[in-house]
Amino acid sequence: MKSGKLIKCLKVILKFDERLRLVEHLISVSDRENKMQSISSNEKCKSCYNKIDFAQLFYVLMDEGLLFFDTADQKSNRSKFQFFLENNFTYAGDEGGQSKIKSISRQFSECKGYTYKVKQIKFLDEFIAVMQERKRRLESW
Repeated sequence: MKSGKLIKCLKVILKFDERLRLVEHLISVSDRENKMQSISSNEKCKSCYNKIDFAQLFYVLMDEGLLFFDTADQKSNRSKFQFFLENNFTYAGDEGGQSKIKSISRQFSECKGYTYKVKQIKFLDEFIAVMQERKRRLESW
């Protein structure tokens, strides 16, 4: 093999080796990120609220536009919001432990309906009392 052709082949091999190292690096970085995401996605945020009160809290925050995924499409926003809550939170179950949220659709519907207006007002009164107590503590610092 002539030296010119040999040098050309070596350059191709070196470029291939550089690309291979780059791919290996990307895979290892991606692998670490996936492991971290897997760890954090398995752990859920816990709540002291029962399922309906938990739904009311987030429904109010969503309905008032304080938290959102899609401001342009109300139906899409609600769907994404419910999916997020179901996958990232637990609620205080009847047995005293935390329970997974399999579906929160029914509870969101209850929050929207006028039938449960009294329940929602009671929840809001209790929540406002907690926030007022926090405000009082902050003011007394």
